[in-house]
Amino acid sequence: MSTFFEFFDFWVKCGKSCFPKGYRNLNTQSGRKETVLDLAKFVDKGVQVKLTGGRQVTGTLKGYDQLLNLVLDEAVEFLRDQDDPLKTTDQTRRLGLIVCRGTAVMLVSPTDGTDEIANPFIQPDGA
Repeated sequence: MSTFFEFFDFWVKCGKSCFPKGYRNLNTQSGRKETVLDLAKFVDKGVQVKLTGGRQVTGTLKGYDQLLNLVLDEAVEFLRDQDDPLKTTDQTRRLGLIVCRGTAVMLVSPTDGTDEIANPFIQPDGA
């Protein structure tokens, strides 16, 4: 089994397109880089975006780029609890048209077709 340093030395000597047996380059199949997310199907639809630092925003996706910078219209931020910053409250703040920087985006999900459910992992009292 090769160590990371052996692989790295091989990679530096041969170039980025050379991979030893057992490794594969995911970008060579189509000849171009592809993003994991296909956000085109969410344009002009409602999305929920979770950002680093705990912020949570919903709005209508108006545009995006390859760096995952998002443009949201009619954006609404869900404010966090003063006592527990990890929890969001029912209080909201209207933001309007915003740009979410791609490096801060952790999650993008559609608002249509999603419902909040009770946590199935919480143990009832006395169990």
